[in-house]
Amino acid sequence: MAAYLQWRRFAFFDRETLAADAEGRPLLLPPGISACDAGRGSLVFGDMEGVIWFLPRSLELSSFQAYKLRVTHLFQLKQHSILASVGEDEEGINPLVKVWNLEKRDGGNPLCTRIFPAIPGNKPTVVSCLTVHENLNFMAIGFADGSVVLTKGDITRDRHSKTQILHEGSFPVTGLAFRQSGKTTHLFVATTENIQCYTLSVKDYPQLELDTRGCGLRCSTLSDLSQDLQFIVAGDECVYLYQPDERGPCFAFEGQKLIAHWYRGFLVIVSKDRKTSPKSDFAGSDAQNSDKQILNIYDLGNKFIAYSSVFDDVVDVLAEWGCLYVLTRDGKLHVLQEKDTQTKLEMLFKKNLFEMAINLARSHHLDSDGLSEIFRQYGDHLYNKGNHDGAIQQYIRTIGKLEPSYVIRKFLDAQRIHNLTAYLQTLHLQALANADHTTLLLNCYTKLKDISKLEEFIKTSESEVHFDVETAIKVLRQAGCYSHAVYLAEKHSHHEWYLKIQLEDIKNYQEALRYIGRLPFEQAESNMKRYGKILMHHVPHETTELLKVLCTDYRPAGDREGPGGMEGRKANPDEFIPIFANNSRELKAFLEHMSEVLPNSPQGVYDTLLELRLQNWAHEQDPQAKEKLHNEAISLLKSGKFQSVFDKALVLCQMHNFKDGILYLYEQGKLFQQIMHYHMQNEQYRKVVEVCEQYGDQEACLWEQALGYFAHKEEDCKEYIAAVLKHIETKNLMPPLLVVQTLAHNSTATLSVIKDYLVSKLQRQSRQIEQDEQRIHKYREETKRIRKEIEELKTSPKIFQKTKCSICTSALELPSVHFLCGHSFHQHCFESYSESGSECPTCLPENRKVMDMIRAQEQRRDLHDHFQHQLKCSNDSFSVVADYFGRGVFNKLTLLTDLPPGKSATALDAGLQRDLLIHTKRST
Repeated sequence: MAAYLQWRRFAFFDRETLAADAEGRPLLLPPGISACDAGRGSLVFGDMEGVIWFLPRSLELSSFQAYKLRVTHLFQLKQHSILASVGEDEEGINPLVKVWNLEKRDGGNPLCTRIFPAIPGNKPTVVSCLTVHENLNFMAIGFADGSVVLTKGDITRDRHSKTQILHEGSFPVTGLAFRQSGKTTHLFVATTENIQCYTLSVKDYPQLELDTRGCGLRCSTLSDLSQDLQFIVAGDECVYLYQPDERGPCFAFEGQKLIAHWYRGFLVIVSKDRKTSPKSDFAGSDAQNSDKQILNIYDLGNKFIAYSSVFDDVVDVLAEWGCLYVLTRDGKLHVLQEKDTQTKLEMLFKKNLFEMAINLARSHHLDSDGLSEIFRQYGDHLYNKGNHDGAIQQYIRTIGKLEPSYVIRKFLDAQRIHNLTAYLQTLHLQALANADHTTLLLNCYTKLKDISKLEEFIKTSESEVHFDVETAIKVLRQAGCYSHAVYLAEKHSHHEWYLKIQLEDIKNYQEALRYIGRLPFEQAESNMKRYGKILMHHVPHETTELLKVLCTDYRPAGDREGPGGMEGRKANPDEFIPIFANNSRELKAFLEHMSEVLPNSPQGVYDTLLELRLQNWAHEQDPQAKEKLHNEAISLLKSGKFQSVFDKALVLCQMHNFKDGILYLYEQGKLFQQIMHYHMQNEQYRKVVEVCEQYGDQEACLWEQALGYFAHKEEDCKEYIAAVLKHIETKNLMPPLLVVQTLAHNSTATLSVIKDYLVSKLQRQSRQIEQDEQRIHKYREETKRIRKEIEELKTSPKIFQKTKCSICTSALELPSVHFLCGHSFHQHCFESYSESGSECPTCLPENRKVMDMIRAQEQRRDLHDHFQHQLKCSNDSFSVVADYFGRGVFNKLTLLTDLPPGKSATALDAGLQRDLLIHTKRST
């Protein structure tokens, strides 16, 4: 039971008398008002003369004669323009029920759609109350003898409805109310001595007695959904609320109740002043009593009195147009206008009633922004009073609306750090914290040394993380909470932070290496590049082993155990070579492993391995170890891995003065002159000659360079000069005059050194002269013979005695074709194979060669003349030369001075002519 005396009173309504005009004169209703109701935009009144009055918003009264004698009850439906009334048309107890359709007219008056007597059974009795269901299917009429008549069906028509006595009793019925919940319909029946409920949606209408207390007339009403459609009964001592199956809460509102009315979540009760006399046994109000009456408006949800005022003899309380209208016996209408929500809140704020303001705002469905502002003001109030614990609770309720910095600034004092911690915790739980808030919260935990809270905060599940993990790791690391920072980094896969803390702060290198081995390939690769040098410095062997796996067949540590799993991946070993700085032993092991396991390793692996082996060879002092390193280096060079980087390998060998490697690479690169120059620099005369003997066939100039080298030596090199001259003479590599000029620079080389060479050369040239003279004689004889044949052809007849065709070699038959050259053909063979009708097919190829040679010589002669002319006349001689050079004018002609062995002079002439012809064509 709620104590009435503890409820605060407020003036949440403004009172004024309804004026009839602009001058403020009050509106006076007709006297003798006996019944009232409101709805559908009008206030409805019935009087003792049988007239029903309508007062619309325009305040222009209208009326019609509904009964001949009087109107006793009115019920205006809220969802339909249907008005139900009870009144009398004749003297005696003969109440009639009339149903009016206000939208239809009959002679200017509303259409009366139904009339029936309101008599329970056969005995007439007075109607005490009336109610109609909004679905127009139920009407209930209560009587003073305790009876209740229920009309079921369409209440606006006789033929579609059925009337029956629902309830009979010995106590007058004082209140009726329909309650619709889903498809269930209940009817509450209040008498002076009890409260009952009927279930109308069930057959036989089961009855349930809810209480043995009753109430007076008009002292019951039905609440709205804010109070779950409860039936409210206003007794003299308490106000009771009822559900269809039980009694609900009650409120101790003392005083004799005259009227109970529900309006927009408020309970309106009109009661007698305590100074007045007791009420009568049955009637809630007496028309002859003019005592003062108190109207209270209760907010049952928020438990305060929204308005309280004294009136003179209240007739009824009506609700329409968003206001309450109080009708008094003097015919005046008093308007109670509810203040707006903001005005109410301001009134509560002035009295520091923030809890009540919050409840009021919620009941008025104020938006979250409005509620947040109330929470803020309440928090400020508590903060100013020194109640920091209470203030922080209110500020927490503003999260999401109020800027967090507003609250944080108030609680930065060290004495209030626990309040700030609570606020920041809630901020994180609602996922509204930023990195700065996370930093602040973690600093609060560390300052409070609240390790349990700290662990609870960072060890939340993955789906419940409401903070920036990276920021939390930074703060924990800065505060020295390395174990918590490492836990957070590992849990949320912040691999970089995990490794940074392990290596830089905890210095647990083994654990960091183990962690990298569990990472996916891309992350393991990147972290080894970043931290490889540190790990190599402290745990070189383990780091090298991990790198071997990473560059050959890497799978995370958890995936290596099973026989199947994902296929391994491999990194580029070139990229990890810098990690081995100052650790050549591990580098050698790594590179040798890579070259063995992956023969197609990147070139950088072999380059670095070669350089490493050459360095070790150069610095090794032990002969046996040096020999082993020498063999390893040579073996690596001979592996064929340096063909594409020949120059780089050569530079490495030269840097470390690795003689065998240099010579091997020279040989592989066919750099024979460099091989010879290398021996020349080391004055290894025998090696110079051997190089010429070995590679002289591939590069003939080696003999010339060797001769020049020995010619400039002042030592006695006759033996080597003789050997070189022998090869030059055998292969005819140099003219004798050039040989003599070359050897003229050597003071030790006497004529005896080249005597044999010169004699042999002169003898050979003599034999060549004899051969040339014989060839000239032969050509002259041939020329004479050809000229003689030409002359005979011109002057003497030619007899053709050929018996076979020169093409098919068959017997010659007519018709046939004969040529002066002596060849004969069948006509059909000639026509088939001949390219020209005037030339012999057999002689044509040779004749064409000769003619081409002649034309080429003529063109070359003409071209030379033209070139000389352009060169003289041009302003830019260089461009002319470049143009002719590009056209092949200056191509070199090959001239043979000695007969190669095994070739005759005729064959040589033919070859010479072909060469001349080819070079001539290139020149043109």
